[in-house]
Amino acid sequence: MHTSEDIINKTILFVKETLTNAEGGHDWFHIERVYKNSLLIAKKEPVDLFIVSLSALLHDIADSKFHNGDETIGPKIAREFLFKLNVDSKVIEHVIKIIENISFKSSLSAGRGRNEAQKFKSLELDVVQDADRLDAIGAIGIARTFNYGGFKNRALYNPEIKPHLNMTSEEYKSSTAPTINHFYEKLLLLKDKMNTKTGKQLADKRHDFMELYLNQFYSEWEGNA
Repeated sequence: MHTSEDIINKTILFVKETLTNAEGGHDWFHIERVYKNSLLIAKKEPVDLFIVSLSALLHDIADSKFHNGDETIGPKIAREFLFKLNVDSKVIEHVIKIIENISFKSSLSAGRGRNEAQKFKSLELDVVQDADRLDAIGAIGIARTFNYGGFKNRALYNPEIKPHLNMTSEEYKSSTAPTINHFYEKLLLLKDKMNTKTGKQLADKRHDFMELYLNQFYSEWEGNA
């Protein structure tokens, strides 16, 4: 019988191996940062640490962005892995629900008059979602955003292409806009979407840093700095 600690250690090894050649913003180090932030936030929340840990470690095991938009692969891989370790079925189902609902696009309207995409809610999801969103903002968030933009061969900035606000989840998934637009379409919105008190406090500082960065960026773009 595997102990909780044993399962977490095996999960860490599995994720490291699986994401060996992953894009720099969605690699093991991203997972590790989300895992650490999850544990930090969880200290002040009445949550199941085992579920939080497994969800943080497995949340990006197969990001749909790198699998032709297929959102079923990640949950499938996570489910099969946890099943092999004989993890309790209720824990597995909770972890899978968190993986399915953690993304930013899950908080967007599905369009065509449908309800919000995110239907599942739990305190554990709140914690891991905050930790994941923290890694999308601040200094690291900026680095990850430009790294992904380069990976997709996107323009840094084009003053003629305005940010598309109030996107549906489908529009968000298919966007090919310049990287700077992503700040307005996602990153600067995350501070007000945080779930926990700790998450909000950490997000405030990172949000302020992004605004400073954008001011400097535009100043340099116009040749004023």
